[in-house]
Amino acid sequence: MMNLKPFAFILLSLFINSCGNNKNDEKNLFSIDTSALKQVYQLNERVNLVLKNENNETIDSVVYFINDNKIGSVKNNASFPFDLKNQKLGYQGVKAIAYANETSYEANANFMVASNVNPKELKYKIVNTYPHDSKAYTQGFEFYRDTLYEGTGNGEGKGTGTRGISSLRKTNYKTGEVYKTVPLGQEYFGEGITILNNKVYQLTWLNNEGYVYNADTFEKIKTFKYFKQMQGWGLTNDGKHIYMSEGSEKIYVLDPETLQEVDYINVYTKKSKIEALNELEWIDGKIWANVYGRDAIAVINPKNGAVEGIMNLSDLKTKITQHPDVDVLNGIAYNPKTKTVFVTGKNWDKTFEIVLE
Repeated sequence: MMNLKPFAFILLSLFINSCGNNKNDEKNLFSIDTSALKQVYQLNERVNLVLKNENNETIDSVVYFINDNKIGSVKNNASFPFDLKNQKLGYQGVKAIAYANETSYEANANFMVASNVNPKELKYKIVNTYPHDSKAYTQGFEFYRDTLYEGTGNGEGKGTGTRGISSLRKTNYKTGEVYKTVPLGQEYFGEGITILNNKVYQLTWLNNEGYVYNADTFEKIKTFKYFKQMQGWGLTNDGKHIYMSEGSEKIYVLDPETLQEVDYINVYTKKSKIEALNELEWIDGKIWANVYGRDAIAVINPKNGAVEGIMNLSDLKTKITQHPDVDVLNGIAYNPKTKTVFVTGKNWDKTFEIVLE
């Protein structure tokens, strides 16, 4: 007598595989027509979205999303034009949900939106040169009430390998004298600072926490955890919100009370993203940012992340005292009283007061 068990098992397997293939076929019934998409768009352009429907199914409607935000819908499978002028720069995840045969089908694609601005090459001139502590591994730099505040890290000197102590400082910018300081423990690498509502905010690099101090007394008000696991790099503020960099092309906008994210921007030129954004400064409605490892400053539109200007400061490194632990340019402080900008670097012995030409 024939053994039916193996035969039944084979039939069952074929049935399951057939169902699975049908479901996969249904899932792949529609796709976003990428032949009509470019890989990179600019902010002043428009994208036209439409689905591939190779089986000529009857589509009732299609709803489109970008980065999980609904941007509109069309009847049947009409082309959907969408202006990109208000989009965030960076990668855009497109999702289409098509309704057909009393079923919904999802399709996905992506493209990048870059800036439509040609960055200006900004020229500067030095108006003053001041002393700076050559052992200060500068991470944050900001004026408040005509006093220069500085946050330092315990970075390892390039030549000697000597580590300093991370700190928060008040300095006399004219003499370089440090007249008030709060040291951090050896296990903490101090990072960017900013001052808002008489409070100093300071980041740490890898500890996923920051600190809030009274700007007058340096009494620590609280320790806060970052809103997600991330590195701390630079800080600035616009008088209402705090802006935070974390080593990528992204700058987060934070609520100063809760230190939670309320928005973000991605920083791009016409061609690519600008990563390693480090020390930040708010100047005349723009964000100035050191780009780590480059002796340059990017001037960024805080509304959309477009780089509007680039300043090459490589010449400054030739004007400081050369010693084994000299490191990169880092430190931007705008003095609203003089309307000038002060810049320095890690373990530099000078601070330069500059103006745009």
